[in-house]
Amino acid sequence: MAILKLETFAGISGDMFLGALTALADAYDDITDLPKMLGLESEVAVQILRVNKIGIACKHVKIVENEKTEHPHRHLSSINKIIDDSTLPGNVKSIAKSIFLILGRAEAHVHGVDIEKVHFHEVGALDSIMDIVGAAYLIDRLNITKTYCTPINTGHGFANTAHGKLPVPCPATQELLIGLPAYPGEIASEMTTPTGAAILRYLSPSFSIPTLTELNIGYGPGEKNFEIPNTLRASLCQEKAGESKMVVIQTSIDDMTGEYLGQEFQTSLMAQGASDFYYEQVVMKKGRPGIVLNVFCPENRFEGVSNFILENTTTIGLRYYSVNKLKLDRSFSKVEFEGEKIQVKKSKKPSGKTKYKPESSDVFKIAKQTGESPLDIELKIKKIIENEKD
Repeated sequence: MAILKLETFAGISGDMFLGALTALADAYDDITDLPKMLGLESEVAVQILRVNKIGIACKHVKIVENEKTEHPHRHLSSINKIIDDSTLPGNVKSIAKSIFLILGRAEAHVHGVDIEKVHFHEVGALDSIMDIVGAAYLIDRLNITKTYCTPINTGHGFANTAHGKLPVPCPATQELLIGLPAYPGEIASEMTTPTGAAILRYLSPSFSIPTLTELNIGYGPGEKNFEIPNTLRASLCQEKAGESKMVVIQTSIDDMTGEYLGQEFQTSLMAQGASDFYYEQVVMKKGRPGIVLNVFCPENRFEGVSNFILENTTTIGLRYYSVNKLKLDRSFSKVEFEGEKIQVKKSKKPSGKTKYKPESSDVFKIAKQTGESPLDIELKIKKIIENEKD
């Protein structure tokens, strides 16, 4: 699990978020492969450009469309099909579709039409598809489970859009920012875009930022140049060890088959912000066998997680209560093994001793490539870590 802090002094757009998190994950090779994963390599490419924003050296992740290829404006269903047909991991697909749904609902509300009738224009354009799918890929790769954010600079004035000249923030952006702290700033330009606002809404950040230890910093530049650095600053952080507030959500179900509560449901539940979950087998009224679904999530993800359960199960109600969670001080690092970078979680015990846990998805990936057992792979990685300590 990782904590993300976003500093939106220059707003947030899809390409700024993509650039900032690509820098944090050092995932430039993976991001340039995204068009192929989506089956769009004939239509679009990803370029990495070195830029400088008022003394801050950073890399712009630029989406370049093939001008010789016709690019249709896509509806939500066609975008979802591209995602479903891709070679992306299941959790990435779920996150990407969730962000598009958030964006589609905002556009539909603004235009007063059904969500499937929304002609996405900029949203359905290839650069926005790449920005959102890339964001989903990096949220999953970095295992972001909690986000903090500064108040959002929206900009002011007017912006040219596919619908004509609209006030800043554009209507869809303003719809997405309802309830979030935002300000117009001093720059007469669109600083926050609908795509950036949709990603932020998905992350459901807290704007009460506690004391954090920054472990890594990445800058995501925008295309324009202003009198302030036009960048999104993102940091992977570590909270002070101790108690944190969590919510436990429970519901009893006796009228759903296991296939509907399997891998796809579980992956989507985690994508909504659940930290952990488990099932209990119970005997319910009238002797019916059933299960109790127990879900743990941070307080700021309660709404999204509870809504997902109500939408995707047969239950008509939930039980929930707040609990305190005591956690060890933890941090993340990477270890080189078999040509791959393996993420390792380090947890410090009260005695001061440190224990190490390689990321299981990375271990299984290596095991699949080499034919070795995951347990043997994990033992070898831990041995490398012990040798590095010496």
